[in-house]
Amino acid sequence: MTKLRVGHGYDVHRLVEGRALILGGVTVPFDRGLLGHSDADVLTHAVMDALLGAAALGDIGQLFPDSDAAYAGADSIALLRRVTALLREHGWQVGNVDATVVAQTPRLAPYIPEMRRRLAEAMGLDVDCVSVKATTEEKLGFTGSGEGVAAHAVALIERLN
Repeated sequence: MTKLRVGHGYDVHRLVEGRALILGGVTVPFDRGLLGHSDADVLTHAVMDALLGAAALGDIGQLFPDSDAAYAGADSIALLRRVTALLREHGWQVGNVDATVVAQTPRLAPYIPEMRRRLAEAMGLDVDCVSVKATTEEKLGFTGSGEGVAAHAVALIERLN
């Protein structure tokens, strides 16, 4: 039986007026936020999909469908706690996570330490097991034009026994 597995997650949401910009569980001051059924936290969503993919447990759309009113406005950090618990139920623990947020604006560097802390806490990890980076796409594509924000995440999980 495999003792280590790797998963990749990706998420994207459109930027709109009238919503808070929440990334990694942190509200980032900005004139727009991300549109979605939950809080639309693309970073946390990518992390959850990386974890679920590594464990071959589907994806967040299957686990927390946007057709279910129970997840309207849901706190993605709370959902990440549920995903981490699900992995444990299936005999896995999170080893580490590496994630990248792709956004032209706003500047995210000042908020990354808190994002790392919030994500690590939700997964029961030391903060040094969670990496979050931010980059732009040099004004190319939907993120570069400011239409939306994307995130990629890679996760390593380990068999508990």
